[in-house]
Amino acid sequence: MSSPAVAYARQNQPRFLDELKALLRIPSISTLPEHKGDCRHAAEVLAADLSRIGMQNVRLIETGGHPLVYADWLHATGKPTVLVYGHYDVQPPDPLDEWLSPPFEPTERDGNIYARGAVDDKGQVCVQMKALESLLAANGSLPLNVRVILEGEEEVGGEGIAAFVASKAPELKADFALVSDTELFAPGLPTLCVGLRGMIYTELEVRGARTDLHSGMYGGAAPNPFIALAQILAHLKDEEGHILIPGFYDDIIPPSPEELAAWRSLPFDEEHYRITEVGSRQLVGEGGFSVLERTWARPTVDVHGIPGGFTGAGAKTVIPAKAVAKVSMRLVPGMTPAKSFALYKSYVERIAPAGVDIEVRLIHSGDPCLIPVDNPYIQAATLALHEVWGKETVFIRSGGSIPIVGDFARHLGLPSVMMGFGLPDDNLHAPNEKFHLKNFELGIESVIRFLEEVGR
Repeated sequence: MSSPAVAYARQNQPRFLDELKALLRIPSISTLPEHKGDCRHAAEVLAADLSRIGMQNVRLIETGGHPLVYADWLHATGKPTVLVYGHYDVQPPDPLDEWLSPPFEPTERDGNIYARGAVDDKGQVCVQMKALESLLAANGSLPLNVRVILEGEEEVGGEGIAAFVASKAPELKADFALVSDTELFAPGLPTLCVGLRGMIYTELEVRGARTDLHSGMYGGAAPNPFIALAQILAHLKDEEGHILIPGFYDDIIPPSPEELAAWRSLPFDEEHYRITEVGSRQLVGEGGFSVLERTWARPTVDVHGIPGGFTGAGAKTVIPAKAVAKVSMRLVPGMTPAKSFALYKSYVERIAPAGVDIEVRLIHSGDPCLIPVDNPYIQAATLALHEVWGKETVFIRSGGSIPIVGDFARHLGLPSVMMGFGLPDDNLHAPNEKFHLKNFELGIESVIRFLEEVGR
């Protein structure tokens, strides 16, 4: 099917790339207070662009944190309504010395664009925005009704948009959501993500003495919170990778035999994955499960940081008064954040060594989700991707978490089409994050054709 909008996108690709670069130069790091102004600037840039292309009712919606960006176009009578979602905030760029080019100066290299946020998620937000621009510019209208909601706190838990979605605001009334924050399974292979792990992110604080103590004078009598913390962490998993929290596995819904068979047919090379993506001497995890099962359909426990104590140059023989660990768990369908956190908290408090006090804090959470592949929007996406990429679409799950997808389902009853265009080696959250330029181009065409297919 010939599409004037696709022709427009191809003609304007150089400008689209320049506008993506301008957005990537804004260091909208949501977790750092000193970048609050940059986050607002990114929101204002996106709002101005939505107004420029012909979207209506464009505005910023204030939250307790960084603002949401809203826009709509609701003139396709009798057609479905899509809620287009993305996020404009990014992770911190550290460690800076590992970047080959400055993280906020987008650089083209080897057919990719390198910058923080290139693929997660500014590049993919631009895919969506440029698809809408192309449709409006080529046709003067959209093939279906569109609402856009962009957030600036996805990388820090998304509390603002979660509260907005829970309020069931009329600005969110739609038939389905389009989320472009995922990846292709392999280069050139059109992919729809139909499952996500949920998560709980926690802080575990262990307190011993009232104040830091001299280890020579008090060592052997005073409790050491770091040692107590290490003992607790060591009892979260056994040496075979099994999580030791009682009841943690009880509610898991395993993948169907058909889904497992489909995963086995994917072009996956475990050794290439180990060397190229992970870069470790060997892979670890639960025995009896494939790598894809372990990363897509099994829960995890991971430790992300242990701040506290003395970490400067030289020596300081101190027994710290407290130690903190940042611990998260990825959840799979059947599990809930509330129950999983309660099991974890109860277990940690029970196994805590003598002489210390424990506080377990929930920082943020998100539900796992599984999208039925027989709904009409997934079917339309499958057709559109096949047309643009020339290959059969594959269905995968992701080991990552996009809490808003669960919020859309739970509060609004919306199925999500997770149509993303990243690649497994795009270095999300790591130095030298990139977005393959061909995927940027074909991503725009894919979203155009998808929206046209739903409207048709």
